[in-house]
Order: sequence, then structure tokens, then C-alpha cells
Amino acid sequence: MSFFVYILIALGTFILMEGFSWCLHRYVMHGFLWNLHKDHHQKGPGFFEKNDYFFLIFAIPSWLFIMLGVIYKTYWIIAIGAGLSLYGTAYFLVHEVIIHQRIKWFTRSNNTYIRTVRWAHKMHHKHLDSQNGESFGMLWVSKKYWNKVRADLKRNRK
Repeated sequence: MSFFVYILIALGTFILMEGFSWCLHRYVMHGFLWNLHKDHHQKGPGFFEKNDYFFLIFAIPSWLFIMLGVIYKTYWIIAIGAGLSLYGTAYFLVHEVIIHQRIKWFTRSNNTYIRTVRWAHKMHHKHLDSQNGESFGMLWVSKKYWNKVRADLKRNRK
């Protein structure tokens, strides 16, 4: 296979991860693993949360795909691992840095996409229990949140 195909596999994996992570967030993190995710919605003292264990849970498959792909010289498996790793990096940047600002890098952005992602996530966090949630995705945001942010921007420009 050509290098271009491996890039497509990595990008395809990245894109599929949004749907997969939506399902995991909705049915696993807000389901039987709520005990690990709960402190993310009901913030306690300290920088770290039990929810941070999901970093390891999601990093392990990426590491395994890359490691096994290298060991067996199966480059399409490495590409899947790279796509998983890219999604993990995007998750860290969007969720931890941009939305929750646990690391203070992009604190004053007025970018419409960033404002929309923040608003959707704020709506997700208004639910303090595991039931009746909304907006379980991370990168793909529902049209209703885009409309809300655009309306606010129009109102503020007047």
C-alpha cells in the first residue's frame, strides 16, 4: 500500500472516533463507568479527577495498535493507531485546554467554532447526574448550538 493510503486510514480512524467516542461517552461513561466520570460533572477539589483514568483507557489501544504494527511490520495497523493517537491529541486540546482550560493556553478566543464547542459542552455539564444528558460528542457540534452562538454574536454586534 502507498503512504497516501496509510494517511487515509489514519484520517478515517480519526473521523470514526468521533462517533465511537460519542457512544462511549453516552453509554459507558454515563452508564456503568459513571463512578469514574462523575467527578467530571460534580467537580471536587484538586487538579486531577477520576475521569482522567479515561486517558489511559483510550491511550492503551492506540499504543497497542502502533506497537503491534511495528512488531509485525503491518503498516495499516500503525495507521489505525496513529488515527487513534491523533484523536486523543485533539481530545486533549479541545476538551482539556480549550473547553475546561485546565491548561491556560487559548483562554481568550472568539472563534465561532470554539465558542460553539464550549457552549455545547456547557449544556452537557448542566446535567449533574448520569441521566438526561445532551451533547456527548466533542468535535462535531449539533446545529442548535451553532444557531445559539451565531444569534448571540449577532446580538452582541448591534
